Amino acid sequence: MFKKIVAVEPLNLIPSAEKALFDYAEKVVFYPNSPQSAEEMALRIGDADAVLISYISPLGKDALKKCPNVKYIGMCCSLYSPESANVDIRYANSRGIAVLGVRDYGDEGVVEYVVSELVRCLHGFGKHDDGTQRAPWDGVPREITDTKVGILGLGKSGGMVADALAFFGAEISYFARSEKEDAKRKGYRFLPLRQLLKENEVIVACLNRGVVLMHEEEFAEMGDRKILFNTGLSPAWDEEPFARWIDRDNRCYCDTLIALGNEKFLTHTNVHCMQVSVGRTRQAFIRLSEKVLANIENYLKTQ
Repeated sequence: MFKKIVAVEPLNLIPSAEKALFDYAEKVVFYPNSPQSAEEMALRIGDADAVLISYISPLGKDALKKCPNVKYIGMCCSLYSPESANVDIRYANSRGIAVLGVRDYGDEGVVEYVVSELVRCLHGFGKHDDGTQRAPWDGVPREITDTKVGILGLGKSGGMVADALAFFGAEISYFARSEKEDAKRKGYRFLPLRQLLKENEVIVACLNRGVVLMHEEEFAEMGDRKILFNTGLSPAWDEEPFARWIDRDNRCYCDTLIALGNEKFLTHTNVHCMQVSVGRTRQAFIRLSEKVLANIENYLKTQ
């Protein structure tokens, strides 16, 4: 059992999971908002030996070095790699601090979002802010059937998006660090990045936080009359070439501002950003809570 667990910011756990945390520590402290600096982060952690954090706030060396009692950090968010994490995992590990995160708890909402927005775009469903009816992407309503879709990053989320769009008849190709045998069996084509951008009408970026694949040359190769989705926690592109590209006859869909990158694009005619995380569903919070508690239990069993 821990002596003290501190939830340094809102964790999106269901109430029963928050209550269950008291079974794992003598004291549990919750904070209703995120710390605004490393100093505030360190003050919140204080003498705690366990820290729970979501994806919003950074937890780095500056804060951790002031908190010598910490031996466990539970990331109540997706953890794919040290490079993409908001916790300085390498420094924490050098101190003997265990860092555990979760995966695959909000992907279903991402899939539904991509399918929903693509259907609305192709059919012309919905209205503009001025109340006028949106026009179908091609001028005439069309189905996803035979649409060429390129997926950037074929991890769990990207793979689920690919499978869903393939179900509706899309032609799927993808770019990843290597070709995947299961994708090959499904008939998905593995393409070099620039070829994928050029050949596909719809691009769906399902990348880890901080991964940028689309630079000046990539936008030039992609060309116009394209629909771009970004489902990650940071932009998949450099801002300047994106700004020029979106001014032309293209569309961009993001669920949150952190995926879009700059609030100046929020009012752009060709940008559709709901500013709501599509992975934050009732079911996702349940899956997240179960996995966070399982990580704590598994850690304590080893101590």
